[in-house]
Amino acid sequence: MKFSVLTLFPEMFDAIKTSIIGKAIKNKAIEIEVVNIRDFSKNKHKKVDDTPYGGGAGMIMMPDVVYDAYKSVKTVKSKVIYLSPQGETLNQEKVEALSKEEHIILLCGHYEGIDQRVLDEIVDQEISIGDYVLTGGEIPAMVVIDTVSRYIDGVINKESINEESFSRDNLLEYPQYTRPEEFHNMKVPEVLLSRTS
Repeated sequence: MKFSVLTLFPEMFDAIKTSIIGKAIKNKAIEIEVVNIRDFSKNKHKKVDDTPYGGGAGMIMMPDVVYDAYKSVKTVKSKVIYLSPQGETLNQEKVEALSKEEHIILLCGHYEGIDQRVLDEIVDQEISIGDYVLTGGEIPAMVVIDTVSRYIDGVINKESINEESFSRDNLLEYPQYTRPEEFHNMKVPEVLLSRTS
């Protein structure tokens, strides 16, 4: 599985390349390519946004720079996802469906958003991670990478996936305990003690 992230802030993605995801990258189970949209600006000041037609607060990312960044990574097997509050809310069913893709391009908006014309031309699906607004699409992109990667062979073992929340009949996972047997006068449930190895 390959993720290509189109963003104005590539340095934000250093954090996701650690822990389990970092091991998956090292083992070549997944690949994360981060592309700086600003590199495709034709402006000498690397400008990527402008004021919106019709007025309003904020700036809009220009379509040509976004399109050129997209063209630099697009293949015939790419699925383009725009992270947006207007998108369908991410859930386990969508995560599992996305894990079957070969190449996901994650488009991160910023400021007041991206010119609608380029979105209409290149985006296959809009996804939201909840009913709230963030400063950009970078954190939602990391959420998509993390959740989808867990279903890629070689990232985590299958047993872990089968036993966790939302994996069985949409149920939540049961409480977990470990040593010590007693903590702040609270004991591990007796039924679990007989199963401890």
